[in-house]
Amino acid sequence: MKVVKTGICSFGMSGKLFHAPFVDAHPGYELSAIVERNRDESRALYPRAKLCRSVEELCADDSIELIIVNTPTHLHFEQVKMALEAGKHVLVEKPFTITVKQAEELMELASKKNLQLTIYQNRRYDGDYRAVKKVIDEKLLGDLREVEIRYDRYRPTYGGKPHKEGDLPGAGIIYDLSPHLVDQVMQLFGWPSALFADVWQMRDDVAVPDYFEILFYYEKLRVRVKATCIARETDHAYILHGMKGSFLQHRSDLQEAELLAGTRPSLESWCPGPALPDGVLHTEEEGLPSRKELTSEPGNYMGFFGDLHQSLTADGANPVPPEEAILTIRIIEAALQSAKEGNLIKL
Repeated sequence: MKVVKTGICSFGMSGKLFHAPFVDAHPGYELSAIVERNRDESRALYPRAKLCRSVEELCADDSIELIIVNTPTHLHFEQVKMALEAGKHVLVEKPFTITVKQAEELMELASKKNLQLTIYQNRRYDGDYRAVKKVIDEKLLGDLREVEIRYDRYRPTYGGKPHKEGDLPGAGIIYDLSPHLVDQVMQLFGWPSALFADVWQMRDDVAVPDYFEILFYYEKLRVRVKATCIARETDHAYILHGMKGSFLQHRSDLQEAELLAGTRPSLESWCPGPALPDGVLHTEEEGLPSRKELTSEPGNYMGFFGDLHQSLTADGANPVPPEEAILTIRIIEAALQSAKEGNLIKL
């Protein structure tokens, strides 16, 4: 197995939980370098990785083949561009960029330099999302007519991160959470004909909108995505209604919780599934009503890193190419326009 020497641009939550453990555990990667501007936290966990004090230093290391850009959103464009110009393949955290124009420039640069550019849409590898996808793929609900996907949190006050909730480009919940939801909509249902959006600031102590609702229009289907930061009680994250029945699925994937607890991921199943049923399928079988409680299978983000490795070293497809990720940025721009104008935006 060819080993891809990999560097990580930041050792905050994203680096500690969603990147370094997987790169270190996968035999197809070598965690070669980690950027920490002022701290030395990575030394205890990854002593063999070189400590860099800047992204510029990381990009200048000729041995590095893949750079993971997991810094705040407003830095993505300049740092992805820097890494590509240094001849590195790039994995960039979502959202890909702030604007479509930036995304198009990076796509063109990667193509020109014959480098791979991949966006980290890890929620495609969540167990709860895959349970939903299975129900849709198997057409268990008949023709779908209404779908809702939501991501609820309870954070009633400012969390202290300016790049998340401060007055910085790319801050706000629509850049933080909608890329997960919109990407899943695009994967499941394709490009809509129009959208209408409400983007709103609920809390007084943040500088950016912290609520959104986007309604997607398809010929015979309506899909709503929604996120809030003041949901102390949460409901089903996925609600699907079709002509034969309904499917309700909780957001129940445990990978983030396990990683926070220090569990080390692996290529095999390393994360437990939900302890109790987390989905309800109410449809019909042989013309008779059938209601079942279902339990989703565990997800595994290692599948993403395996797919990425195959695309870098063999004939595997890019797991999330920029051509797909740019659709999310187009939707965000259209949603912001819709909210500002109060109009339906045709796509």
